Amino acid sequence: MAPMATLYRNGEVYSPADPFATALLVDGERVLFVGSDDAAEAAAFGADEVVDLRGALVVPGFVDAHVHATQTGLTLSGLDLTGTPTLAAALDAVAAYSAAHDGVILGHGWDETAWPERRPPTTAELDRAGGNRPVYLSRVDAHSAAVSGALRAAVPDLAGRIGYDVEGPVTRDAHHAVRTVALGSVTAAQRADAQRATRAHAASRGIVALHECGGPDIGGEDDFTALLALAAAEPGPDVFGYWGEWRSAAKARELGAVGAGGDLFVDGALGSHTAALAAPYADEPGTSGHLYLEAEQIGEHLVDCVRHDTQAGFHAIGDRALAALAEGFALAATTVGVDRLRVGRHRVEHAMMLDATLIRALVNHGAVASMQPAFDAAWGGPDGMYVRRLGAERAAGLHNFSGLAGVGVPLAFGSDAPVTPLDPWATVRAAAFPHNPHHAISVRAAFAAHTRGGWRALGRDDGGMLVPGAVASFAVWDVEELVVQTPDDRVARWSTDPRAGVQGLPALSEGATPPQCLRTVVRGQTVFTAE
Repeated sequence: MAPMATLYRNGEVYSPADPFATALLVDGERVLFVGSDDAAEAAAFGADEVVDLRGALVVPGFVDAHVHATQTGLTLSGLDLTGTPTLAAALDAVAAYSAAHDGVILGHGWDETAWPERRPPTTAELDRAGGNRPVYLSRVDAHSAAVSGALRAAVPDLAGRIGYDVEGPVTRDAHHAVRTVALGSVTAAQRADAQRATRAHAASRGIVALHECGGPDIGGEDDFTALLALAAAEPGPDVFGYWGEWRSAAKARELGAVGAGGDLFVDGALGSHTAALAAPYADEPGTSGHLYLEAEQIGEHLVDCVRHDTQAGFHAIGDRALAALAEGFALAATTVGVDRLRVGRHRVEHAMMLDATLIRALVNHGAVASMQPAFDAAWGGPDGMYVRRLGAERAAGLHNFSGLAGVGVPLAFGSDAPVTPLDPWATVRAAAFPHNPHHAISVRAAFAAHTRGGWRALGRDDGGMLVPGAVASFAVWDVEELVVQTPDDRVARWSTDPRAGVQGLPALSEGATPPQCLRTVVRGQTVFTAE
C-alpha cells in the first residue's frame, strides 16, 4: 500500500519549528510540513485525508520509559486492588473474583499503609477468601506479594528461600520464585491479550512508545520476546525492550532488547522495606533493606555492556543502593574510561534518594535518570508512606527533579505500570507540583522529560519533536486552556507575552479539567480515536 498523506489543520501544534503553527502535514511515517493552515493547504495539494482539528492541541506523543506490559494488562482486565479502602474490602474483592473466575487468582495493587488495619492479608485470610485456591496478590510496588497456602505449596523449597514468611508477604528470592510460578499459569493467549490491552490503553492516553523492563525474575524470556514480536506485528505504541539480567549484554541483544538493564535490581522498594538504606527504616528499625548487587558487580555489568556496545541500566531507589551504583560507575571507569561510559547513556531507574554527591556521580558518568513522578503524588507528603518508612527529613529529599535537571542530568519519565497508572499528564503534573516545592520543574520541562526524554534515553535525539522530517508519532488533545506554568511566576508572566513565542501547554494546576485524548498517531498511522 502506498503511504498516505494526511493534513491536520485548524489546531494548535506544539512545535519548535513554528510556535504559531496551526497545521501539520504527514506523509507516510514522517512529518512533511509544520506551519499555518494556508501554507499547509498549499503544500498538501492532493492529500489523501484532511483532518479538521477543531482547535485541538497537537503535541509529540508521550513515551513511558518504564512499564511492565503483561502485568499491566492483567491488572487492567483482572483483579485490581488499587485504592481498596480497607483490608476487609480487599479480601471481599478476592472472594468475589474467586467466585466468578477459575484457575490461579492473580491480583495487584494492595497497599496496607492506606488501610486502617495497617497490615497486609495473611495466608489464612487468603485461603478463606480464595476458597483454598492459588492466590498471588502483588503489593502496589510489585516487590512483595501476599500468597495463599495452595500457591506456596506449588513452589519448590519456598520455605528455604530468602524473603520467606509463613503468614506474611514474601519478598526477595521467595517472591521471585512465587511470581514465576503464578505467572506461569498465564497461557500464551492470555498473555497476548494482556499485552494488547496495555498497548491499547497506552494509545488511549496519548502514549506512542513504551520501554518494557523485563528480566528473568519479572516475566521471563518467553513473555519478553512475545511482547516484542506482538508490537512489531500489530499497530499500536512502539515497544523497546530492556532485559534486566546481570552481565547479559550479549543475551539482551539476542532477545531483541535495546539495553541490558531496566529492572536489574540493585535493591528493592521502600513500601516493601527492601530498598537499601544507609540507616534503618523508621517504622521497622530492625532492617535497612537489601542490596542485591555490590559495587563490584555493578562495575562488571557496565564493563560488559560497554564492550558489547549496549546500554546498561539499574533499578536503584535507596541511598545505599545509589551509593553502590556510584562506586560501580567509578570502578567501571577505571577499566573502560569515563568517556566510553558517558557515551552509553546508561540508565538509573527510579533514582529516588539522591544527595549532591550522588547527583554529581550521575553527571560525571553521563547517566540518564528514569523517574516516576507519580510515586511522589501517591506516597509523598506529610501523611504519606514515605514519611512512615523514612521519617520526615529523609522523605523530603526524595524525587529531586529540579536538582537533577538543574545540573544537566537527562530525565525520562514513566509510570512503572502497573505500580502507577498510565496517565502521562498526571505524571507531568506530579513533577511540576511535587510535595516538596523545591524539587519542582516547569510543566514544559516535565513534558519534555515525558516525550523527548524517552527518546533521548534510547539514544534517539531526533525523537519527540514535531518538525519536518521527524517521525510522525503524536497525539491530539481536547484542552480547556493553554498556559505557561513554571516554578517561578516571573518567568510565567514574561512567557505569556506573545512576542516571546513560548507555546502553552494544558493547565494542570489543581482544579483544572484534565486534557482528553482525541487521537493518537504512531509513525503516521492512527492507533486510537476517541468515540
